[in-house]
Amino acid sequence: MAKKDSKQNEEVMDENIKVEDTATDTKSEEQQTSSDSANNEVQQIKDKYLRLFSDFENYKKRTAKETLEIRRTASKDVMMSIIPVLDDFERARQNAAKDSNDESFSEGVQLVYDKLFKALQAKGLEMMKSTGEVFDSELHEAITKIPAPTPDLKGKVIDTIEFGYTLNDQIIRYAKVVVGE
Repeated sequence: MAKKDSKQNEEVMDENIKVEDTATDTKSEEQQTSSDSANNEVQQIKDKYLRLFSDFENYKKRTAKETLEIRRTASKDVMMSIIPVLDDFERARQNAAKDSNDESFSEGVQLVYDKLFKALQAKGLEMMKSTGEVFDSELHEAITKIPAPTPDLKGKVIDTIEFGYTLNDQIIRYAKVVVGE
């Protein structure tokens, strides 16, 4: 009987060991599963962080670019109001240069004109040269067409009525011209 009891004890112990091994395997699988899910969650959080960081960097670049563009063109309204004054100066200078005119364009007025024009150039304003150039509808506004005095002036600007201006390489006023045909 002692042999039977010891065999039964051994069998019970073997069953307990098997149950413990199964429980350990189950715990190990559960730990592995929770570790995998934790790794996935960490990876998702890292991905979200990188996307958010990238979006923020793009936002900073875009706002810096927009701010720079606003600063470059903020003076457009002021320039547009000063351009007619420049036109008046230019007309007075051209009128005084005519031989038939007794009026003179004084040296002081010329200095004031030059100083004003240089100050505006420093802010990005440029006068477009049109006379003698090939007519380009993206740069010029044709006021009228006249017969070309010479064949080489066909399709070219013969006279400039009002100069065109650019502000930081953007056209703010088209040149009003007479075109030869």
